[in-house]
Amino acid sequence: MTYDMIVIGSGQGGVPLATLLAKSGRRVLLAERAEPGGTCVNRGCTPSKALIASAQAAHDARRAARLGIHAEVRVDFPAVMERVAGIVRQWQEGVARRFEDAGPNLTVARGHARFAGPGRVDVAGEVHEAASIVLNVGTRHIVPAIPGLDGVPYLTNGSVFELRALPPRLVVIGGGYIGCELGQAFARLGSAVTVIEPGAHLLGREDPEVAEEVEKAFRAEGIDVRTGSAPSSVGRQEDGIAVTLADGNVVEGSHLLVATGRQPNTGDLGCDAAGIRLDARGFVPVDDAFRTSAEGVYAIGDCTGGPQFTHRSWDDGRLLFEILTGARAGGNEGRLVPYAMFTDPQVARVGLSEREAREKKIAVEVATLPFSHVARAIEADVPAGTMKVMIDPATERFVGVALVGAQAGELVHAFSLLMQANASARTMVDAELIHPTFSEGLQTLVMKLDRYRLGG
Repeated sequence: MTYDMIVIGSGQGGVPLATLLAKSGRRVLLAERAEPGGTCVNRGCTPSKALIASAQAAHDARRAARLGIHAEVRVDFPAVMERVAGIVRQWQEGVARRFEDAGPNLTVARGHARFAGPGRVDVAGEVHEAASIVLNVGTRHIVPAIPGLDGVPYLTNGSVFELRALPPRLVVIGGGYIGCELGQAFARLGSAVTVIEPGAHLLGREDPEVAEEVEKAFRAEGIDVRTGSAPSSVGRQEDGIAVTLADGNVVEGSHLLVATGRQPNTGDLGCDAAGIRLDARGFVPVDDAFRTSAEGVYAIGDCTGGPQFTHRSWDDGRLLFEILTGARAGGNEGRLVPYAMFTDPQVARVGLSEREAREKKIAVEVATLPFSHVARAIEADVPAGTMKVMIDPATERFVGVALVGAQAGELVHAFSLLMQANASARTMVDAELIHPTFSEGLQTLVMKLDRYRLGG
């Protein structure tokens, strides 16, 4: 069959792109070998945030006595996981409805897709052709080369949501976003949790003071945080697993969750047959218009090697749709990408970290504010965290912001919008913000810069 466009992968960039193109009159084939919706719906944002919501409720109820409220907490873990699965099904059904609403121009083909040559894609044994092809194939978990790991059962960010019995003792290898979010959630649901991170801190991409706030919160909740020593081997025990660290310590558990990074799903696409160049890690390099090295082939989402966030993938699809329909020429390069980690306290950032700014030799003015200095945080008794802002001393524009605290994932958007508009930090100073809100703490943070201090 011949189409105007073939989209390989139904992730958060591919679905809106394929359906919008079909509604615009193009004949589109969307190929998907697994569950529609990609990682976000099936193994990422949707199930993890649903799980975190249950864990947060249990945690808040246990701590309610500090506010004069007394509650008895009983976690029904099977019910928690059934709720998670139900929400995943809702989103899957929503994707299916989008396919139906796209009309007759969209054909969904289930099966593995592989290039059979330039402009030709084999899907489950049937070859299709198109002048334009889009890769939205995403990533999967990395299995680290730890001796003995292949001989023990372990969980990943996908299989962990198949559990229906709470792990008594969960060992997490990997102190990044997935490991931290899931580790804290299971601890709050009742598991004894150990998080192992070979680096000096959890969240290695963040500035140390950001990571330290999360580590402090984890330890306060009884999570065993092991940093600075990598796993050297994994072995079975009668009642679970044992992870031996490079420093000689042994961590035992009933279950093991491996969360050590992501790799692109490009190894079995037949990219060579289409002339698509991959980088050393298997990602697909693209230019400002999402073009790959092969004529007529584009790539969006996590497989391009950019920031691996659902909102980034969705925005890739939006931009590519506008490029393909002539509304713009490019837009991929130089985008501002905010992100958040939904631990408690939450971590959110936009722009550069202070470490990145120093490495790039960018001059910055820096101010910090403990979250405990925000009136709303005191009143709600959620004082954990810290905030940092950096501006360019010459232009007074924001260079980067890092927030650790309650609702940080929401609060960071204030800075994201100001940075997108190239607004001066003076805009935040001159705004009149509502008291008492978490948001007014952002203004207080900016006014910690010497040039904006009252009376300074």
